[in-house]
Amino acid sequence: MTPQHHVYNIRQMDNTQALASFAALSQETRLDAFQLLVREEPVGLPAGDIARRLGVPHNTMSAHLAVLHRAGLVSSQRHSRSIIYRANLAQMQALLQFLVRDCCAGHPELCTSLAPTQCDAELSLKEDHR
Repeated sequence: MTPQHHVYNIRQMDNTQALASFAALSQETRLDAFQLLVREEPVGLPAGDIARRLGVPHNTMSAHLAVLHRAGLVSSQRHSRSIIYRANLAQMQALLQFLVRDCCAGHPELCTSLAPTQCDAELSLKEDHR
């Protein structure tokens, strides 16, 4: 299976969108699923694989993935008989930007240390796979 490239609309997030994202991530299984999908970027995972890897019944996982999808945190695409889920990294970036939008009294350059770099992300992924 080849990775599909997704184009996400990067926009400034409002309070309602941010709250929907936080609500979706505030449940342990959904947070675990989202983190798993982030690790599996850019290919994603079928819903059944997510359920198996997290030890969650398939129907329960489907409900959790639907919540993440409605919040814009994951995308889905049918591939043969499976639905492949991917993390919407642009939505997560918008959520992070929402959190630091007014950082340091209008001086966002002071908040650059809050955003993980690509190297930090790669190092973290390597440590997770040990």
